[in-house]
Amino acid sequence: MLIGLCGSLCAGKTEVARYLITEHNFTALGIARPSSYQIEAGVSTIQITQNHEEVTEATLPPEAGNSSSSAYVVAPEHVFPDADALLDFVTKRWRVRFVTTDIWNESVLDVVYKRPLFMLVSVDAPVLVRWGRFVQRCIQQSKPSLSLEEFLLTSDARLYHPTLGLASVIHRATIKLLNPSSSLATLHSTLSSLNLPDEERLRPIWDTYFMTLSSLAARRSNCMKRRVGCVLVRAKRVISTGYNGTPRGLDNCNEGGCSRCNIAAEGGAGLSTCLCIHAEENALLEAGRERVGGGATLYCDTCPCLTCAIKIVQVGVVEVVYAEGYSMDIAVSLEFIS
Repeated sequence: MLIGLCGSLCAGKTEVARYLITEHNFTALGIARPSSYQIEAGVSTIQITQNHEEVTEATLPPEAGNSSSSAYVVAPEHVFPDADALLDFVTKRWRVRFVTTDIWNESVLDVVYKRPLFMLVSVDAPVLVRWGRFVQRCIQQSKPSLSLEEFLLTSDARLYHPTLGLASVIHRATIKLLNPSSSLATLHSTLSSLNLPDEERLRPIWDTYFMTLSSLAARRSNCMKRRVGCVLVRAKRVISTGYNGTPRGLDNCNEGGCSRCNIAAEGGAGLSTCLCIHAEENALLEAGRERVGGGATLYCDTCPCLTCAIKIVQVGVVEVVYAEGYSMDIAVSLEFIS
């Protein structure tokens, strides 16, 4: 497993890395960078030497009382010339746990995302909290600090610079961790509950996988009332997918095709005039009884209505997995398909 940590300045990435190293036996890895580079920050140019984040965060002590202040150390033999070299090292040792804070642009991220053993975690905190941490750590080591305005310029430059900015990297994180507290105990408690080393996070279980496909199908919905997607599965193979909307040959619901949905009718009202086919119906029609066979499972964003539940049972579906209830007749539907 390789966990990459990214985030805004003084958000707490290094402390998360320390926690993984001390509590879960992770090994720190690094990627060498140019000795210095510049970022334009507003009207000034900020010179960054050996990674500004390391200067302001990793080389400064965390909050007072933390006994693990020296735990985040990248051994020289674990610093690699580029992301490809790091990935090659990790791949050959895929049973070992590794962590790095050197995911500084999308080029690096694209390389490490090639392997199913990688997970990206972003860490963030309110700006005043981050500035307070920065100032406190500078005081503790008698280092020059920055004013709030200077800190904001530096932070924004690191996030939104067109080539060196981290915002696009943070956007792609699998897990987004908020670290607003000054208490290490609170952060560690949050990390404990998240259980980042759980390898199921790297590869979703089947139910999560198929429900994700169901949600993706829902994005094709054209129904003005509610987006719903459905996936029909047998023996972990997708038989068909469906989403709700008007039948073929009619205008899409969101283009005026269903007058009932386009007047924002209340739930349960005017159903006899609704022209939209439910996602479950579309998936069942696409598959047909012969393809469904026995032992199929239906995944859907919402609990099927009674009308759909009858059809689901009729074609031989033996299990229904849904994400949220449907207010109209959920109790009746659940009794029918249970």
